[in-house]
Amino acid sequence: MLHDASPDAGVGDLVHVYTKRGEYFGRGLYDPLAKMPLRVYHHHHHHHDQLEGDDADHEFGEAGLTQLVQSAVDLRTKVLRLPERTDAFRVINSDGDGLSGLIVDKYADVLSIEAHSVGVYQRLKEWIPLLHEVLGTRRHRIATDIRRAGDASDDAGLFEELDPGYGSGPVHSVTVKENEVEYEVNFESGHKTGFFCDQRDNRQRFAQLVRDRTVLDLCCYTGGFAIAAATTGRAKHVTAVDLDEQAIAQARRNAAANALRHRPDALRFVHADAFVYARQLEITGQRFDVVLCDPPKFIDSRDERETARGLRKYEDLNALAAGLVAPGGLLVTCSCSGLLSETGFEEVVARAVHKRNRRMQVLNKTGAGEDHPILASCPESRYLKVVWARML
Repeated sequence: MLHDASPDAGVGDLVHVYTKRGEYFGRGLYDPLAKMPLRVYHHHHHHHDQLEGDDADHEFGEAGLTQLVQSAVDLRTKVLRLPERTDAFRVINSDGDGLSGLIVDKYADVLSIEAHSVGVYQRLKEWIPLLHEVLGTRRHRIATDIRRAGDASDDAGLFEELDPGYGSGPVHSVTVKENEVEYEVNFESGHKTGFFCDQRDNRQRFAQLVRDRTVLDLCCYTGGFAIAAATTGRAKHVTAVDLDEQAIAQARRNAAANALRHRPDALRFVHADAFVYARQLEITGQRFDVVLCDPPKFIDSRDERETARGLRKYEDLNALAAGLVAPGGLLVTCSCSGLLSETGFEEVVARAVHKRNRRMQVLNKTGAGEDHPILASCPESRYLKVVWARML
């Protein structure tokens, strides 16, 4: 879509953007080598008095970008007041905050930063001290994933000008507290930290629904929902299942940290494939008051065959889950596939339930917490979908 660029427009520059008719369009960060060569951060508003608007607009510069960072932080600290109830939240949500290519999460005193654009990466030198000062954090880690056009490998050579340790030394793990529950956040294994703050409000709501109930958590990962249910939720008993051995080990550490050793029979972690385990439970005729499903992403690409396979997995898992809910009990089911729409997911769940000859009352539909805003013009960033239902 880009016709041409000035020869002096370099990698990571903040450039002026014009339409093919030569009208001023806005400003963005440019990287001719990237899969996404232009990311626009400022759109010119035509409805201003033309002259005044042009002048004001052309002034959008580095300070304008920094202002976007400040505005994102203000949402979390001043509007949502998140630090009052958790020390883990998303500080900058890429396109949702008008900062395409930058994701920042706060975990206790650590900032976990993901840069998907060279221009964003270059500016972290200025932004990191600002973020530390406003958020009271001290350490950070930076992950980069810059896709170069026609290049499958990660081009690490680009990023020598900013040392990833950047004065804070390596960060291995940290403990965070969310709604009275403690979780370990582990930075050892790549992007995944073992903790997803996007589910914070859902975990809290879930805990409110499980008192004195038996709970099955399929794909429990590091125990987010399961531990909230067993501690603040005071569930009668929680069985939590995951195939990832490291995740289960981390879940057990999380459980111990939350004094669940005083209620050893309240929570059981099972290292197993959720599908296989659910089928075994079905054969033995077991039922639970509440069943939660929070599987990893089943739909990764737009490829039709892949999508069909992913949809079938969602349908199979939800059919098994629905079958394990006692009459009158609850099914809470999630999808984090951005490529599957909200209605698409609801249809899959409904189909799965009806295949089991069960009826379902949908009570609520939720998504990621408010620290994961979605820009109205970028709906595909609404990846997390949760359906709350009662099984009849």
